[in-house]
Amino acid sequence: MTSPRSESPGTESVARLAYETLEPFHILAYFNPGLGPAQKDTGLDGHAFYVGARAAPLGPCAPEVVTSTFYNFNPELVARSWAAAVDAGLEKVHERRNAMLDDSLREILGDAFDDALLDGLASGYTELAARLPLTGRTLAAAWAAVPPPDTPRLRLWQAIAVLREWRGDNHIAALVLNGLNGFDAAVFHEAQLPDPTVSRRVMGKRVVLLTRGYSEQDWEDSVDRLVAAGLAERDEQGHRLTAHGAAVYDDIEATTDAAGESVWAGSEDLIERTRPIVKAVIDAGVLPGTRNK
Repeated sequence: MTSPRSESPGTESVARLAYETLEPFHILAYFNPGLGPAQKDTGLDGHAFYVGARAAPLGPCAPEVVTSTFYNFNPELVARSWAAAVDAGLEKVHERRNAMLDDSLREILGDAFDDALLDGLASGYTELAARLPLTGRTLAAAWAAVPPPDTPRLRLWQAIAVLREWRGDNHIAALVLNGLNGFDAAVFHEAQLPDPTVSRRVMGKRVVLLTRGYSEQDWEDSVDRLVAAGLAERDEQGHRLTAHGAAVYDDIEATTDAAGESVWAGSEDLIERTRPIVKAVIDAGVLPGTRNK
């Protein structure tokens, strides 16, 4: 999520800067032209490949554990998808996802970024990840235990993945503290903001329902709960946050950022040196909201 609060010049959170800068690089794993062949090779549909690849480091645990770490996905969808991924072999799914990513990054980055540069960046993010407090961060802890991949491209992606999932674990804690459980957290985030000029990333109702495995009625029921809690109100476009809801939104984002501030402190140069690589991924036109040139 992108916070609707205004930052004064020079006061932007470094944790927020890291998230906003690096997220497009990370999500190449989930929006990738190689997904079709990867799913075919593993015998999995899109949901099962996503669930299996993202949660593979947890090992063949109960599906309830995966649902807990993913937070806003339909438990029934996760249970079906996780069972299929476990049957296919979590190590196989993990390795096939890595092969897909390596191929994509090799094609996107080409000769513009040599291995020495990628290795240096990967080392920088790996050092940051090694200092993370992992207590209470289940998914990040699992990813932190995964051996480093063979190529600099994948090592960079995996180190950033550990940091990204760690932020996600912190974000879930902030949602729990504010009483936003499961699907309601997703519907809350998709609400319009009181200030329509604020820029942020949203998925849109159709994509949320498709990827999270919920129905139109589930969505309406969730909006009803948000309205009853005073967090949202219905309007002609759907639902928007109330002043109270916007304040809760700000608090959740500020809490998430604050939890990572000490980890990211002093990393501005590392983040800046990664920008050209992230730009190359964006310019490739494979992510949502981008297009091939």
